[in-house]
Amino acid sequence: MSRAGCTADPSDPSMPLRFTRIEWLLLLLTLIWGSNFSVVKTAIEEFPPLPFNALRMVLASAIFLGLLARSSASRPCRRDWPVIIALGFVGHFLYQVCFMEGIARTSAANSSLILGATPIAVAILMWCSGREPLSTTHWVGVGVSLVGVYLVIGQGARINSSSLTGDLLTMGAVWCWAVYTVSAQSILKRYSPLTMTTWSMAVGTALFVPLGLPGLLVLNWHEISFGAWAGLVYSAIFALCVSYLIWYTAVQRIGSARTSIYSNMVPVVAMIVAAVWLRESISVMQIGGAVSIIAGVALTKVRPLHGS
Repeated sequence: MSRAGCTADPSDPSMPLRFTRIEWLLLLLTLIWGSNFSVVKTAIEEFPPLPFNALRMVLASAIFLGLLARSSASRPCRRDWPVIIALGFVGHFLYQVCFMEGIARTSAANSSLILGATPIAVAILMWCSGREPLSTTHWVGVGVSLVGVYLVIGQGARINSSSLTGDLLTMGAVWCWAVYTVSAQSILKRYSPLTMTTWSMAVGTALFVPLGLPGLLVLNWHEISFGAWAGLVYSAIFALCVSYLIWYTAVQRIGSARTSIYSNMVPVVAMIVAAVWLRESISVMQIGGAVSIIAGVALTKVRPLHGS
């Protein structure tokens, strides 16, 4: 609802491609998450994956707890702790386990293509729960965007017996993130994104650290370069802290379905960054896929999500 009719309604069909401030922040999020792919890929050449992830989660949790301590946010009520603990288990611990173990067992092409299905998983959960009815245009936008994801990163994807376990684990990560995104909406009605993310991540970190501890105990710290440490710090601050706050602020303000569709733009950014940083080539098919993804995101803004 606009204030005194002076502020444009972001769902107004007469202004289909007008971006709100939170949507510009979501575009920033796609830049962070897209570049994070190359950052992490470079860093784990020196860090074992589980110790690396444990360290970045500890750092991110410490930053979140520091920010929360400086804010005026109230602690969650006792009745909300079971939900927060469940969100931490599914969205931070189980998601990270599935993602890290999945990507270790399958190709980058397979895992990227599967993770591109996240908006579909979110949309299905929202539709099944009746929380957010989706328009036909939104479904078309999701479909067009997923076609683009396939063109960008799916041409080399293959399913075989050796990668099947990794593919299934990565699909598990998709559903963990979708459940976390959709389930967080109810608690975001009572708490800020900072409060919800801080405590749920603290829970997930406490559960994940024991998995990375054996590797940390035998890690030769002197062999880790400054660049790898910088990558870890970047990933913790921007890919976890900044991006999670943007993500759940968007979920709170524009809903899970519209927020999740922006994750389809991450492969486009990842492709460009990898081409510049890792010298990976870009094909004509991938350029066409990038255009398709952007068109799909634009389609989700053509009409309001209420009704078809």
